[in-house]
Amino acid sequence: MALNLRIIFVITILLSLNSSHSLPTPQQQPPPPPSASLSTACNGVFLSYTHTTGYPIPPTNPANQAYRFESTVTILNNGLNELKSWRVFVGFQHNELLVFATNVVLADVTSSLPAFVGNGTVFAGLPETDLKSAVETARDWTQMEVQIRLVGNYVMHICCIKDSSFRSKITAENEFLPRQDGDITIMYDVMRSSETDYWAQVSISNHNTLRRLDNWKLSGEWMRDEFIYGMKGAYPYVVDTSDCIFGRQGQFYKDMDFSAALNCERRPTIIDLPPTRANDTNLGRVPFCCRNGTILPPNMDPSKSKSIFQMQVYKMPPDLNKSELIPPQKWKIIGGTPNPDNQYQCGPPVRVSPSTFPDSSGLPTESRSIASWQVVCNITRPKQTRPRCCVSFSAFFNDSAIPCSTCACGCNNIPSQTCSAIEPALLLPPYALLIPFENRTVEAVEWAEIKRLSVPNPLPCGDNCGVRINWHLLSDYRGGWTARITLLNWGETDLADWFAAVQLDNAGPGFEQVYSFNGTTLAGSNNTIFLQGISDFNNLAAEKDDANPRKHPRVPGYQQSVILFTKKTTPNINVARGDGFPTKVIFNGDKCALPAVLPSSSGGKIMTATTVLVSLATALAPLLMQ
Repeated sequence: MALNLRIIFVITILLSLNSSHSLPTPQQQPPPPPSASLSTACNGVFLSYTHTTGYPIPPTNPANQAYRFESTVTILNNGLNELKSWRVFVGFQHNELLVFATNVVLADVTSSLPAFVGNGTVFAGLPETDLKSAVETARDWTQMEVQIRLVGNYVMHICCIKDSSFRSKITAENEFLPRQDGDITIMYDVMRSSETDYWAQVSISNHNTLRRLDNWKLSGEWMRDEFIYGMKGAYPYVVDTSDCIFGRQGQFYKDMDFSAALNCERRPTIIDLPPTRANDTNLGRVPFCCRNGTILPPNMDPSKSKSIFQMQVYKMPPDLNKSELIPPQKWKIIGGTPNPDNQYQCGPPVRVSPSTFPDSSGLPTESRSIASWQVVCNITRPKQTRPRCCVSFSAFFNDSAIPCSTCACGCNNIPSQTCSAIEPALLLPPYALLIPFENRTVEAVEWAEIKRLSVPNPLPCGDNCGVRINWHLLSDYRGGWTARITLLNWGETDLADWFAAVQLDNAGPGFEQVYSFNGTTLAGSNNTIFLQGISDFNNLAAEKDDANPRKHPRVPGYQQSVILFTKKTTPNINVARGDGFPTKVIFNGDKCALPAVLPSSSGGKIMTATTVLVSLATALAPLLMQ
């Protein structure tokens, strides 16, 4: 275990020059400083882990006995450089449950203590996020050292020396850590401050070109008994001040009317406001607010790639000072529909240089925040997340369409005796792609008989996808080729501001034009086409009844466009043999399931499929645009 901890400490302290976090200090005396002979011999960052006491606790269980442990982690900066926003990883490995820690927060755990740390955990300093050097403090240990008291098993220590090849990005002109990149960044900017309260502006910015947030929820944890008194541009999911009335806050702010406050939860959840509140005098009038929680990719519309809100925060003793400003910790952001599985892992807030803003008076000047922190969040998805969209293939040289694969988006709710989850989907006449799956059986069976294809019993299950996309090879000629993409929304909700990305590994560089959508080559890529609806037609309608529901099945929301490609830049591609079909399709941030096989050209160039699909699309288009 000692060897493991030594490696962990070395790696972590080298990385700790780049991060931060927070927690209040309990009223207990720390153990004496580490041996001077050990700590002073270190010319870098000195670390020690000291076990102070431990004993078994009830219930008695010889096979799996629980033990209380108390220990201290000491970090002492003996180097020449200030240790900014330090973090340290401690490699617990015996299913430990940590119930108490001083001077730190758990930077990699979103919940409060107690927390399971059996796989190790990262501690980040709070309220002291930085450790100064002996040179700049004349060896004032109160500014150089932090001790973390934990409620494990011997004494160990290590000295970490700065890598001589490392060049700090912190300069004399800029005492703050550099801002980082991520899928989502959150800025916490303090705009006004008094002894008891301050106003903070929170900005959520999307930097991922293929992800979006819908119905976002944002949460963070107050570490010093702060509470939210007022907000503009967003609102607490729960309005509740009972924790203040019956807690320390009510005892200190005796004359405050807590019925006017908004939230006293330790970990409040914030939601966006609807567009109707954008110009509300009390709740709105904040730039980039009030969009029902929708944040689009920046390449769609930079003005819609961020959300901003403001909140008035009241502080508690001993932090009643204009400059005593501590942001919430353990940030968490969740994307709602249509992709609720898109979770974001957020790091701790890191102090950065003050943000600048255009002067509100309209003068050609800038104003600065009093203090700024950045939180970087990157997307994480469960390994077994099911797609929510799928793709079918068809081509001018084959009169059968390859539909979305069986159970492409899951089949758990369908009894195995009614359909098969392993049989491949039946080929279809192209017009059947516009018919709900439950109404396709007759067409699919008849088509199989015409084409002399076997029909399994039971029939394959459906794809169960809310959005289906058809990619149809429309033509292939000497100088270029065309494809038609059709978007079908079989869900119950309109999809506003939709977007799609189509990757063509070999043919993508030949993209020239898309006719009914806005289409561009994705920034930083030469093989991916980014598509979105044109202005006033960027809403993919939900499924609805046919004009004659007694005779015809329900019809999907529907949009379609032809895409033109040239062969000048891709002279060696073989469109029909595979280069003309996508290798990846993303819709609204979700990766869509693709067919396992491609249409075959063995049947010759049969134009019937194109004619049928175009005529049916023409007939449905006026109805679906209503």
